[in-house]
Amino acid sequence: MKETMLQEVMPAPHEIRFDEVPVPEVKPGQVLVRVKRIGICGSDIHVYHGQHPYVTYPLTQGHEVSAKVAALGEGVTGLRIGQKVTIEPQVYCGKCYPCTHGKYNLCENLKVMGFQTIGTASEYFTVDASKITPLPDSMTYDEGAMIEPLAVTVHACKRAGDVKGKKIAVLGAGPIGILLCQSLKAFGAAEVMMTDISDYRLELAKQCGADYIYNTKKADFAKSMIACFGADKADIIYDCAGNDITMGQAIQNARKGSMIVLVAVYAGMANVDLAKLNDSELDLNTSMMYRHEDYVDAIHFVEEGKIQLKPLMSRHFSFGDYLEAYEYIKNNSETTMKVLIDVDSGDD
Repeated sequence: MKETMLQEVMPAPHEIRFDEVPVPEVKPGQVLVRVKRIGICGSDIHVYHGQHPYVTYPLTQGHEVSAKVAALGEGVTGLRIGQKVTIEPQVYCGKCYPCTHGKYNLCENLKVMGFQTIGTASEYFTVDASKITPLPDSMTYDEGAMIEPLAVTVHACKRAGDVKGKKIAVLGAGPIGILLCQSLKAFGAAEVMMTDISDYRLELAKQCGADYIYNTKKADFAKSMIACFGADKADIIYDCAGNDITMGQAIQNARKGSMIVLVAVYAGMANVDLAKLNDSELDLNTSMMYRHEDYVDAIHFVEEGKIQLKPLMSRHFSFGDYLEAYEYIKNNSETTMKVLIDVDSGDD
């Protein structure tokens, strides 16, 4: 094994450099992995443009990741050298109320790798064994790097309770929206309607299992939902766009007494009609990241063929072309879903 490695560093918005640093030491209870793929998500893009409120520069990115086990620290069991794995990037205290009540994704002191603590964008990475989730040998490294965003949508499904047999509207056909559509169907949802303002994204959503698609630049949301589900409308509405327009559509058109789940992160303060929310006695629910069981379910759904990840893979870039990847995303924002960084493409 090499003594040094390359590590991505973002010293400031729109800048990326690569530092040669020592390969990290593997301490007891830790695992050293050879990083294979890194996915770029919307929050990473906010960091690149200097629009993320909870990061400081310089930082090393990377939280959507697949890797291969390179070394095991003392006391680590249940893993083997060469095994395919992914990493759960939450760093939590384990002591606060959420942590001690099974909700460590809501830790009062939560940090996320690649944002508030060092990310995985390097040739090798050490991490506590507890944050390692094995991947099946049959899964590709490309798919493994997308388990993290898929776990987001698996968790979001569970926030609405049992979705089996439900009629559901999903607003926003970005990567999370399309993964959510597939996750809902995997959990047994009867029908899923998706809306967006991009025909390209809606057609992709249809390819991935959406029953109905509507471009709300051209079609009225209220009429579209009734056309799909009848006068009783949707049982649940998910907002994966996260803006006043989509949340307004959800609140104004939800069936009285039904549920809205906000999955997207709002860019600023919301200006929505809470009087209507109250008058319709709507449950406004939210979803924050995931827990280990969501990773397990996400992996099983991919294994069982219930989730298609490949249609969402837009482009690959080599590790050294990290900066070019961001420029590509900026210049092709409508047609780009998931860009993957190939840190190591050997023995895939």
